[in-house]
Amino acid sequence: MPELYRKRLIPSECIHLKNDTIVSISDGHIITRWKTLHPKEEFSYGISYYVVKHGWKISKFYKENGTLAYIYCDIIDTSYDKNTDTYIFTDLLADVIIENDGFVRVVDLDELAEAFEKRLLSEELLKKALRQTNQLL
Repeated sequence: MPELYRKRLIPSECIHLKNDTIVSISDGHIITRWKTLHPKEEFSYGISYYVVKHGWKISKFYKENGTLAYIYCDIIDTSYDKNTDTYIFTDLLADVIIENDGFVRVVDLDELAEAFEKRLLSEELLKKALRQTNQLL
């Protein structure tokens, strides 16, 4: 089975998602189940669908009682190392949240700007993040 990593720019970290369970993987589509790395009252586990071609990680966040908290969409850049069968999903900071009532919010655009200003993100990745967010919307 492949190894999965989540890379963040703010704060700078790369976390091995060793406790995530890969449910399905094929042709640039990966589905995982997971429990939160840091327990939160608002949700405790979820299911994520990585759409590598489009640069999206679409996750359903569930509360401890099994009800859906909300859908959270990360804009990502994916790198894959065939030799080690390793995926690194870099969080490009812009996120889309879909509330249970259907309300859609785009968040963390300030972090996207900050990462670009601090040169943590190239102009190419900034444009990619904005285009992928627009396409998702």
